Amino acid sequence: MSDTPLFQLTDLSFAYRNSPVLKNIHLQLNRGKFYGVIGGNGSGKSTLLELLIGTLKPSTGTIKYQNKHLITYSRKDLATKLALVPQHFSMDFEYRVKDVVLMGRHPHIPRFSSPSSHDNKTVEDAMKTMDILRFQDRPVVALSGGELQRVVMARALAQETEVLILDEATSNLDIQHTIAIMRVMRKRVKENGLTVIAAIHDLNLAAAFCDDCLVLKDGHIFANDTVNNIFTTDLLQAVFTVDASVKQNRETGSPQIQFSYQ
Repeated sequence: MSDTPLFQLTDLSFAYRNSPVLKNIHLQLNRGKFYGVIGGNGSGKSTLLELLIGTLKPSTGTIKYQNKHLITYSRKDLATKLALVPQHFSMDFEYRVKDVVLMGRHPHIPRFSSPSSHDNKTVEDAMKTMDILRFQDRPVVALSGGELQRVVMARALAQETEVLILDEATSNLDIQHTIAIMRVMRKRVKENGLTVIAAIHDLNLAAAFCDDCLVLKDGHIFANDTVNNIFTTDLLQAVFTVDASVKQNRETGSPQIQFSYQ
């Protein structure tokens, strides 16, 4: 594995008009890891992910991807390297499920060319992985919110990028499919060297599946460390203002958080 950071953010700040969202961010992210991005509402999680994917540009500072300024990549080139699964996705046209998943292959298909056998197989495999193959011919407008979210996840998998960025992508899913997707991500990080950067609302999910967690508070990086060092009672109180106990899962060794409801 190369020692060159995958992402390097230097003195990065971002503001919507005159409202600062992220301030003085210095961050290095490496290949082949599962990063969780956690923090309270309005802490800057989604904004950070949009900066990493290139849909927003920093107000100040720089972002380098593979030691090259992110702004110098073309949109098509970035689409072969980075894929985003947003929290909310809507589509008004009656595209079939398999056609939406096939959209993930567009950066790889030459202009005016038809999908190759590899493209079609990649799409089919992604639908199988996300458990949506059985309704591949159904129009996406007829899907539930959770089903549509799995279609968007399949589209990102079909894109075959080296980085997958998830913006609370499991928030609309039932627990069965949430855990299934997290297991898929964990396996691909371990076996294929995929890098996952995911804003995660459920802290126990982050603790169970991530390698490291980046904690945002008030637009600043509050902490950036392994999950075992991140999930402490002091940090949970400082960032989320909650009382909780943290134990180690005896089977996995990962932290397990128990919140106090009194």
